[in-house]
Formats: sequence, structure tokens, C-alpha cells
Amino acid sequence: MTLEAVVGGGHGFVSIVGAGPGPADLMTLRAHDRLRRAEVVVHDRLVTPEVLALIPPTALRVYVGKALGDHSVPQEGIHALLVQHARLGRRVVRLKGGDPYMFGRGGEEVQALQAAAIAFEVVPGVTAASGCAAAAGIPLTHRDLAGSCVFLPGHLADDDASHDWQALARPGQTRVFYMGVQRLAQIAHQLITHGLAPDTPAAIVHDGARASQTVMATGLTDLVALAPGYGPRPGLLIIGETVRLSPAFTPSLVSHEH
Repeated sequence: MTLEAVVGGGHGFVSIVGAGPGPADLMTLRAHDRLRRAEVVVHDRLVTPEVLALIPPTALRVYVGKALGDHSVPQEGIHALLVQHARLGRRVVRLKGGDPYMFGRGGEEVQALQAAAIAFEVVPGVTAASGCAAAAGIPLTHRDLAGSCVFLPGHLADDDASHDWQALARPGQTRVFYMGVQRLAQIAHQLITHGLAPDTPAAIVHDGARASQTVMATGLTDLVALAPGYGPRPGLLIIGETVRLSPAFTPSLVSHEH
């Protein structure tokens, strides 16, 4: 069922919209349209002011941002908000950074809407992996260097048994860790312990695709030693041979014994 059919019939509708990695011109045309027509916008912390400026002045804005250890609204509360406003017959936009279905809890929100019999759609966005990698000059795949790319949450490093680290340490793949900057040391330890070369190219991209973007790219062990401490800026960890192609890449500054 389309947005026009549902809203035209006097019912509410929820659009779960991916805003991309930051700049408004990286949003899809559909995302722009849904935001322009929104009556209620429920948005996350990483949505940029540039994107928020597109919200109609008449729309109700509800901030539900999450940071490490600080969730302004619990996930169940977000579900309740979406259902509540949709049942009042409103056009609701659930606005997320990146893509809703890539570590964005979009699947959980869809389940909640389905359980409440609320009509919805999901509008994809440029996910952080593709947006930040492109802006940093790092191909996610390359015929000669990486035949596959794996997207992972950084918290895997908190549990030794939660992933097949031996498989992840094998060559020929690009590894992208969302929320991985804080756990850089643990991730590097797991990969090197399971066979990855310590000087494998690796990068941290902060504020990817934004004017404030910074890229630190070098050998993995050096990255652990040199990377700045974890902070509030969004960051992505990329590990693999394609990182070597980034203009920001600097060969390892310290020799490491294998």
C-alpha cells in the first residue's frame, strides 16, 4: 500500500527514512520528498543540522538520539511514539543516519509497526560504510585486493565466542566495523591473534563525507598506538588491503615482527 493511498484515506503512515552519512545532497530523492511532507519527525543524534533544516517548520520534531551509555528515549519508547502519532492520522518520518536496515534498528521498528497494524515504508539511505569509504578514497571491494566485504558491529570484540575471528582474519576481504572505534584495540588483538598480519592497512574515518571529515590510515598495530581516544564524533573502522589506496594512507611508522 502506498503512502498516497493510506494518508489519502485518512490513516497515518510511517516512513522509516535513511538520511545517509551527513550531507543533505547524499539523501535520495524519496527521502527528501518524505521529509518535505512530514507532519512528525522522530530523529536520531547523528542526523546533521543540514538535513534537519529540510524539515517543514510546521512539523513536530521529536529527538530520540542515542549515544554510548545515554539513550534519551528507550527503543520501546520510540516504537510507542511512532504508533501513537500514526494512529492520530499523521505522516510520520522516522529519520535515521545512514541506512535504517544497517545497524540502525530499522528491523525492530518495522516489527513494532507490523504488530500494531500501522502502514509503513522503508526508504534506504547511503550507509556509513559506503559513504565514508568513498569519501576517504577506500574501495570496499577490488578485483586484486578484496573479493568480499564484511559489515560488523564493534561490540563483537566484547565476546571472544561471538564471531569466527579466524575466518575474519583471512586475506582478501575488507572488514568494516560500525561502532568499532572505541574497541579498536580489542578488535586488532582478536584479528592478529587469529592470523591477520599486524601491518595490515587499517583506517579510522571520523565524520565521514562531512566537511569536518578526518582520516587516519596506516598499519593496524600503528593505528592502535596512534589513534585518538574515543569521542562523540561518529567514526568507522575499516581494515583490509584496499585501505592502502586511500590518499590518507601512511605506511607503518614502526616495524613489527611477524
